[in-house]
Amino acid sequence: MEREMMEFDVVIVGAGPAGLSTACRLMQQANDADKELMVCVVEKGSEVGAHIVSGAVVEPRALDELFPDWKERGAPLTTPVVEDQIYFLKDVNNKIKIPNGLAPKSMHNHGNYIASVGNLCRWLAEQAESLGVEIFPGFPASHIIYGDDGRVAGVGTGDMGLDEQGNQKDTYMPGMDLLAKYTVFTEGCRGHLGKELINKFSLDKESDVQHYGIGIKELWDIPSGKHQAGLVLHGTGWPLSEAKANGGFFLYHTDNNQVVVGLITDLNYDNPHLSPYDEFQRMKHHPLISEHLQGGKRVSYGARAIAKGGLNSLPKMTMPGAFLLGCDAGTLNFSKIKGTHTAMKSGMLAAEVLFSEVIKDNAGGDDLLQYQDEFKASWLYEELHKSRNFGPLLHKYGTLVGGALNVVEQNIMRFPFTVRDHQPDYLSLKPAKECAVILYPKPDGVLSFDKASSVFLSSTNHEENQPCHLHLKDPTIPLSKNFPLFNEPAQRYCPAGVYEVLDEEDGKKRFQINSQNCVHCKTCDIKDPAQNITWKAPEGGGGPNYPNM
Repeated sequence: MEREMMEFDVVIVGAGPAGLSTACRLMQQANDADKELMVCVVEKGSEVGAHIVSGAVVEPRALDELFPDWKERGAPLTTPVVEDQIYFLKDVNNKIKIPNGLAPKSMHNHGNYIASVGNLCRWLAEQAESLGVEIFPGFPASHIIYGDDGRVAGVGTGDMGLDEQGNQKDTYMPGMDLLAKYTVFTEGCRGHLGKELINKFSLDKESDVQHYGIGIKELWDIPSGKHQAGLVLHGTGWPLSEAKANGGFFLYHTDNNQVVVGLITDLNYDNPHLSPYDEFQRMKHHPLISEHLQGGKRVSYGARAIAKGGLNSLPKMTMPGAFLLGCDAGTLNFSKIKGTHTAMKSGMLAAEVLFSEVIKDNAGGDDLLQYQDEFKASWLYEELHKSRNFGPLLHKYGTLVGGALNVVEQNIMRFPFTVRDHQPDYLSLKPAKECAVILYPKPDGVLSFDKASSVFLSSTNHEENQPCHLHLKDPTIPLSKNFPLFNEPAQRYCPAGVYEVLDEEDGKKRFQINSQNCVHCKTCDIKDPAQNITWKAPEGGGGPNYPNM
């Protein structure tokens, strides 16, 4: 069977906020100008929103511009923030409440909404389809198609029905080649094709290295008497402070007697014994958090890496024939812990530049450098520029000193300099023998849980007999290098139990990859100290199926 080929004006990879906003704005312009435009979006999840996991408090600024009547259209932003509370957790039992006046202004959420970004994307997809966009869920873009001149010419979707050795099964179906004048990559943080494009076109040659965190989140049903719709809690400190790691927690009371609770762990931590998953489970036992959860029931679980380098780490976002946008590029504003509105705006700006080009009677494929001028003239650039020092200050000076400096810059005066942070997160680990072993308590099954039950709640599923989508460049490194030096940290930084070091009967050890468990968070691709793991898209529709995250 041969691969089918389809041609479009624009192909968009990833049905997240950036990709769907690009598609909507393109078609709005086309319909206003009475121009015919062929735009398609491919999405690796089984449905739009299936792989979307975020906090999330959503700032509606970009949505106001894209659909000014979004409330009348029924956008799923129905729970406005009514109160912000910010805390520093001193230890397992104690806390300090930070007055709002002493918190960075970027942490204030007046006018924002507690929402499921997955549901927001489902709604955006409905708007896009009504405008004439074609959306193909369950079709992961597996590789980039380049023209003879080296420009990006489109993407190919993955073949389906291959066994572990790559042989065709009875269910084999070849993928499709989707060709376009321009291709927009909006895969989310650490997209595997975005990673390839950054390397191929040296998009980051003038940027600082990107920095990341891993966000782990749960959705809980709680008793109605405990529910306070619109209440937002943020904080930092314990338990990460015990390992001198950076990060912070969030707990939001959304609608339907539900709360979302999560922990973001910065991936520049240096103790290889640290497990972000277990730090999160331990955190829920702090009295401040547990009082909101007791008597409730956990109903969903998810995890996702977060690009937090901000403006300093943004690569060039255009190349011949393509754009790299949203969290695929790293547009998240970490000082606000928000990336939905910034991702949307990056896509809307691209659509403004793209439209005048794709309606021309030519083959496209140019490097649309004018995007950079539009970006720098926008509120998106202004916002990211104001917060450019937020992450580096925390990395260099820690939570307390770095946090105090951020209060000064965000609330009182802008620093006339840019703080740099040039060390990649994967180089931060110290040898295991130099670090304190962290003994995590056994989950109690009430507030804290094991990884297996959590993965079950994420509704993660992959066809077992398919090629492993987690590639080891050198299969010997986990046991020959990572294990003796770092006690193989993959078995702890993965929030889904994908990586294990097992004892064999002959006394030897075996490195095992349980790829069926993978929730597509990309942490292994980021944090592996040998940079030996490459995440690639599995068979279409595989991965988590988040219902309301």
